[in-house]
Amino acid sequence: MEHTNDGDLRAAADAVLARLVGDATGAAKLREDQWRAIEALVAHGRRALVVQRTGWGKSAVYFVATALLRARGGGPTVIVSPLLALMRNQVEAAARAGIHARTINSSNTEEWETVQEEIAQGGVDVLLVSPERLNNPDFRDQVLPRLTAATGLLVVDEAHCISDWGHDFRPDYRRLRTMLAELPPGVPVLATTATANARVTADVAEQLGTTAGSDALVLRGPLDRESLRLGVVQLPDAAHRLAWLADHLGELPGSGIIYTLTVAAAEEVAAHLRQCGYAVASYTGRTENADRRQAEEDLLANRVKALVATSALGMGFDKPDLGFVVHLGSPSSPIAYYQQVGRAGRGVAHAEVLLLPGREDEAIWQYFASVAFPPEEQVRRTLDVLAHADRPLSLPALEPLVELRRARLETMLKVLDVDGAVRRVKGGWTSTGRPWSYDTERYAWVARQRATEQQAMRDYVTTDACRMEFLRRQLDDEEATPCGRCDNCAGPRFDPKVSATTLETARGELNRPGVEVEPRKMWPTGLPAVGVDLKGRIPAGEQSFPGRALGRLSDIGWGNRLRPMLAERAPDGPVPDDVVEAVVRVLADWAKGPGGWASGGAEAPPRPAGVVTVDSRSRPRLVASLGGRIAEVGRMPLLGSVTYTPEAVDARISRTNSAQRLCGLHRALTVPADLADRLSSLGGPVLLVDDFADSGWTLAVAARLLRRAGAPGVFPLVLAVAG
Repeated sequence: MEHTNDGDLRAAADAVLARLVGDATGAAKLREDQWRAIEALVAHGRRALVVQRTGWGKSAVYFVATALLRARGGGPTVIVSPLLALMRNQVEAAARAGIHARTINSSNTEEWETVQEEIAQGGVDVLLVSPERLNNPDFRDQVLPRLTAATGLLVVDEAHCISDWGHDFRPDYRRLRTMLAELPPGVPVLATTATANARVTADVAEQLGTTAGSDALVLRGPLDRESLRLGVVQLPDAAHRLAWLADHLGELPGSGIIYTLTVAAAEEVAAHLRQCGYAVASYTGRTENADRRQAEEDLLANRVKALVATSALGMGFDKPDLGFVVHLGSPSSPIAYYQQVGRAGRGVAHAEVLLLPGREDEAIWQYFASVAFPPEEQVRRTLDVLAHADRPLSLPALEPLVELRRARLETMLKVLDVDGAVRRVKGGWTSTGRPWSYDTERYAWVARQRATEQQAMRDYVTTDACRMEFLRRQLDDEEATPCGRCDNCAGPRFDPKVSATTLETARGELNRPGVEVEPRKMWPTGLPAVGVDLKGRIPAGEQSFPGRALGRLSDIGWGNRLRPMLAERAPDGPVPDDVVEAVVRVLADWAKGPGGWASGGAEAPPRPAGVVTVDSRSRPRLVASLGGRIAEVGRMPLLGSVTYTPEAVDARISRTNSAQRLCGLHRALTVPADLADRLSSLGGPVLLVDDFADSGWTLAVAARLLRRAGAPGVFPLVLAVAG
């Protein structure tokens, strides 16, 4: 690449920066490390890995470099970016510097053809691409080769996603290795992240070819955030934490983010805070895209005090004046925690960062750990099924043949694709026939790393040392020193006390029982392939009515009460009195509510005339006593149980995916003859009682059997649902 006078290049770079930040005076100047990265990319065509704290200005590096390279006749910059929120921010930022940016992602498929034409005509300076596009068959085979050949600069944003040592590993990102290998000689590459310890940095550098031997530039800066004031508020239970938020949210500066660990908690907390008079909105993986955009805009414009969010609001959301980040529940990794709190205080002198840990945190950590890369036996089974298939298999077609939930199956296939063992094509997935080895040692190392990170978060909560120094050392920041600002350095700034009235309100909110359970309406696809002749819509005459659960296992109210009771190795016993009382309240509210049998509406179904339980192999005393107590309180007969066939009593029924589970249940459950006789003469619907609903297929199969045996209707009632 041609060389230019360093002084001229530096002046041109500073001029682009001034336009980018809207500085009409031209006083804005690049930091020295920003300039070093830009010089390496533009003047020398090198590869660079930049590990710098959130707010340091990594986007300025690639936008300034883009403007300079385009002025020299270079091709468009391709930025691989993980979140739509980031893409929207980046397009707006680029426009300020006179850089025309476009995106290709799952939300704008109707624009792809136009964008590709603009690229071909040279009208696009920056193209932002989601990592998932890299392995979309059409994009990978038709768009990516042309794009790779024309690229003037490749940027990998949030590059820690490449590493399975990192907190947010995404297998789609690893396809970048193929793109890197096919880039024309001399095309510069920039990888950026704010959250990488030494191990993740080394792994990313290796995968991107940005190792020392490749004459790359690695810029790693100190990770202190001078504006952040870290603190921990330890409270006795979920009600106290909810009450503390209601009492103190107004004291927190500006607007901010309240992070929760689950979707249920985010929705629950947001609803409670709205009832307390705060302008807040929830933001989760279940939030519709349009509602997400509205929530982001409301927070950016300070129209809400806070977004109550899961990690779905994470990388890429940029609000410089964000005044606080509160975590209601502890993330499992100090690296993930640092990344999330880094949203605050970018453009203000002081921002509050508070962690309110909960008893349920570790159970949630364990759940997410349980969906890690599958054991070798399950991987081999999937490879074998694909190897013997006479056509590509889609996820719905493959799911009935392997014991993996769809999300976990898809992630595994993406890893196998990167490893060369399978390939995604039109119509699904195929085997390549290439040898593949299960990296037992690496997966074990990853599991141990997760355990170490979880212990670090426990230690963060209890440490009496500087909290910022603690986090910086977790990210291998060699310059870490006490910050002088956190609650351990400067003393607590927030009283853990809550008012009696607020606490009573919070307890009432959390103790309010009742969650609707939607009935299954469609059979899973692919069942005929495993010998079950069910497909399409479940006939109305074989469905249940909408049901009820006492609570969700993932919420911070009844979830905390039910989780220990329904844990895998929990002792079996009669249902506790407080749980029975809550179930009775659920039944009373259900009967009077919309669609309830006591609502008086023209469409109201008849009142249940009897109780049927689902035979339980793990908690028979709990389920039997629950059915008996409900029958007693409701003055209804306890009719019997949907049972397991003799040959299925000891058989294992899969819990891994819908098709496998339904296949097992279809063959295992039955309505005994004496129960069928009672149903035929009952004259009314039944309450179908079980302890727990995860996939919903046990209730669906049992309801179908009861309806076919003569029950005119079925109302499912369970203690808990999963999500």
